[in-house]
Amino acid sequence: MSSQITQSPWQTAALLIARLIFAGVFLMAVTFKFMGMAATAGYIAAAGFPFPLFLAWCAAILEVALVLCFLTGAFFTQAALVAAAYVLFLALAFHGPSHWAGNQAEFGFFIDHFSFLAGLLFAAVHGPG
Repeated sequence: MSSQITQSPWQTAALLIARLIFAGVFLMAVTFKFMGMAATAGYIAAAGFPFPLFLAWCAAILEVALVLCFLTGAFFTQAALVAAAYVLFLALAFHGPSHWAGNQAEFGFFIDHFSFLAGLLFAAVHGPG
């Protein structure tokens, strides 16, 4: 017995818009990395991670892959789950509780990551549309 779920046109459109937003966010992030890879590496080093330039390039490559997946819909669920894990890591590593004492704005950045994480998880469940 096979059950096929059909989506209304507005649901399909909403998922497409969400995919484009996800792609746009990661495209902006990777563009800034490519425009200033040394600055990105400095930010990573300041957080205490080893091999910051290597990690900056790894992040950029991951973000390019995510952009391609979100734009095409290929490997969408897997990409959304990887993106969710990546966003959670970024929230904790770069904006987590250890950063709040020095700059209260970091708490806002931390919370923003969880909003994005929720959207990615929702998208992973519902697919590319």
